[in-house]
Amino acid sequence: MSATSALPFLKPTHFRPPRSSPGRQRRHTLPASEFRCLTPEDAISVFEIEREAFISVSGDCPLHLDEIRHFLNLCPELSLGWFEEGRLVAFIIGSLWDQERLSQDALTLHKPHGTKVHIHVLAVHRTFRQQGKGFILMWRYLQYLCCLPYVRHATLMCEDFLVPFYSKCGFKALGPCDVTVGSLNFIEMNHAVRGHAFMRRNSGC
Repeated sequence: MSATSALPFLKPTHFRPPRSSPGRQRRHTLPASEFRCLTPEDAISVFEIEREAFISVSGDCPLHLDEIRHFLNLCPELSLGWFEEGRLVAFIIGSLWDQERLSQDALTLHKPHGTKVHIHVLAVHRTFRQQGKGFILMWRYLQYLCCLPYVRHATLMCEDFLVPFYSKCGFKALGPCDVTVGSLNFIEMNHAVRGHAFMRRNSGC
């Protein structure tokens, strides 16, 4: 059984306008939205969005194309894409980690027996920014993680200016991260996923 079929809130969600009145032809339809785990075939679309989003701000991407393919082959179930009319508009890529805090190895490794999801990147296509899609996608992703019984925490590292956004998503700052990328320093943030047994029992997971 696929992750999508097992989890109700990851099944394709289609938004359609009200029915047209009799004798009136409907000329426009709202785009259908779908949330699903990414596959290696999505890697190029992922990288194009990520490159545009990050290089102008930080000068580098959290994941390069070969690293995107690496994680989408190893742990596609820890990714989530938002598609509109078949087009990727936003995504998250994660992997498992098995230590209390992130280290440099967390940038490239997937620890299959870990209980902490390291969120490597969240990015939204430039055309769809400033619409709240990043927040909605993160909320969907965290709900999805609640249905994975081996996950206890979600963690990430971000620059200072992104701390308010992730705090709004429910993450708590742990302090400076040990990981550096070039001259960039980061804040490590954590979100508890454990303790959601009630949600698992009542979500069809």
